[in-house]
Amino acid sequence: MKALGIVKETKNKWERRVPLNPESVKKLIDKGFEVIIQPSEIRIYKDEEYRRVGAKISNDLSSCNLIIGVKEIPIDEVVPGVPHLFFSHVIKGQDYNMPLLQKFLNTNAILFDYEKIVDSKNRRLVFFGIFAGIAGMIETLWGVGQRLKQQYKIDTPFLKVKRAYEYESVQDAIKQLKLVGKEISKYGLPDEITPFNIFVLGYGHVSAGCQRILSALPIVKIDPDNLKNLQNNYKGNKIYLSIFREKHLVERKNGEQFELQHFFDYCSEYNSRFAEYLPYCSVYMNAIYWDPDCPVYLKKTELAQIQGRDQKLLIIGDISCDIKGSVQATVKHTTPDDPVFIYDAKTGDDTNGFIGDGFAVCAVDNLPCEFSKEASDNFSKILMPFMEKMLLNDYSKPIKDSDLPDEIKSASIAHQGKLEPDFEYLEEYLATKAQKYRDK
Repeated sequence: MKALGIVKETKNKWERRVPLNPESVKKLIDKGFEVIIQPSEIRIYKDEEYRRVGAKISNDLSSCNLIIGVKEIPIDEVVPGVPHLFFSHVIKGQDYNMPLLQKFLNTNAILFDYEKIVDSKNRRLVFFGIFAGIAGMIETLWGVGQRLKQQYKIDTPFLKVKRAYEYESVQDAIKQLKLVGKEISKYGLPDEITPFNIFVLGYGHVSAGCQRILSALPIVKIDPDNLKNLQNNYKGNKIYLSIFREKHLVERKNGEQFELQHFFDYCSEYNSRFAEYLPYCSVYMNAIYWDPDCPVYLKKTELAQIQGRDQKLLIIGDISCDIKGSVQATVKHTTPDDPVFIYDAKTGDDTNGFIGDGFAVCAVDNLPCEFSKEASDNFSKILMPFMEKMLLNDYSKPIKDSDLPDEIKSASIAHQGKLEPDFEYLEEYLATKAQKYRDK
């Protein structure tokens, strides 16, 4: 009998999500699989709920044929030779997780990453992105109200927005935000902050989550290239939303015409052109995928230039959360109970809270956990079609020769002590990390 292990989440006290809910676990058990769940006091679904559908509750997952979780598992809990599936946060060469990747290589454990489960067009198939966008947008709107009140002594309807985890559900959040939207429509926003422009960078699942929340407000969509004209022709009881695509964000270094596929293939040959839009931005929502070869879109130097000079930018909602990545103001991650800090672009200093010179930054790195049940149920539904084949697969064979679906093959990072061909570039990051240890 093949056994599936589900780890308890240990990232932080807010991580209550599960990869499979009890309903999905029951379906696997009914098919003849064994499911072992590590006990957890914070999981959104209680141990007893899994026990009732036939799962075993145990800390010992060493007998499992496949181990899954949501976030990274502790290094000392990697089971040698066994396939693991979770968000590993290694594919960008993240320094803090190179020891975890090295552990997989050293123990011949097999690493799959949800982020790389993609279709033939490289579109992600297993994701929490919509809920990241939903929670991130709510947190940022809450941050707008707090920043305006605490730093600038300006009252706005945004003060009635709560933090995401304080709502009973997504629908409850939308219902209450519609009341905020009605107030804005009726009374307008203070002249000091109009036109109120929200920029959303990206158009994928995360962006869709942001837009789902913004639909509760009096939104008018405007093309980024029309923002300049908006300055003299706007309404104070509207919120203006601009969706930024690659063509708005970059230009080729050699001056040639922008081509989307060329940018995907050679993003290092492009510079950011976002600075021309920055003076019009009230709220910056970072909902894009970014890697170190891509341009930096929100630079410290450009923020320093507008800081304190009747700056319009109030808050940065960095859902992507790449530390010092596409948003150089994102110098650290935050948590749902303390989600915002102030970044002073002139000094590089950051201060928790809402008061101080600079820009408010909301950088919660596990936003979907604020709607843990809904996010888990949705994730479970889209993950389940892959579970049976992953459990039955013969992992002694090379991944490319296995019976795994192509979508899962693309997600294999390490197998039998080696990096898979598509991820051999990580050798450089592993070597850099090893050198750092030797230099200490």
